[in-house]
Amino acid sequence: MAAYEILIADDHPLFRSALQQALTIGLGPGIRLVEAASIAELEACLDRSGAWDLVLLDLNMPGAYGFSGLVLLRGQYPHIPVMMISAQEEAAVVARSREFGASGFIPKSSSLETIQQAVRSVLDGDSWWPAVSQESAAMDEDTRAASAGLASLTPQQFRVLTMVCDGLLNKQIAYELNVSEATIKAHVTAIFRKLGVRTRTQAALLLQQLEAIPG
Repeated sequence: MAAYEILIADDHPLFRSALQQALTIGLGPGIRLVEAASIAELEACLDRSGAWDLVLLDLNMPGAYGFSGLVLLRGQYPHIPVMMISAQEEAAVVARSREFGASGFIPKSSSLETIQQAVRSVLDGDSWWPAVSQESAAMDEDTRAASAGLASLTPQQFRVLTMVCDGLLNKQIAYELNVSEATIKAHVTAIFRKLGVRTRTQAALLLQQLEAIPG
């Protein structure tokens, strides 16, 4: 059995390779590293096993709206620590990652040694934040409510919501997910109830709140 099992969720192959190299050198060859290039691939890995020690999550992942991927993971898999990774290294981005429940933040400009130190800290049960994170970025009530609503969605409901926000009709979503249109209608009704909205436009606006980075 691997000493640690870590999911690397990033859509850039070169950066995934750099993380593989850094973690293999820093933590030893006994670790198990699995890569995911989208939120859908990440969810598939989590569906197969919930016994991961850490998820390294890129902020801008296909299938996610900004911090929605982090909110989904913290809501559905609260026992798995999540570290955000991003080329957006502004203090507000780092602070917002903390508020949404991440255990740390790794700027993509970090050295291999810094990445190793950060990951080891979280695996040891601590958190790790770059110095820039000292700046505060208070979350407004609308964003807090959006986060709570999204955290209550199941992974399948989240997939349906992102497709709704991409403009797909119920029958198109049903085809993509290989389920009946009636099932999608039931999902949409449940999603609207959990988010406290009545229309697709309102749902899309709520999800897009998690893309906005405070100035």
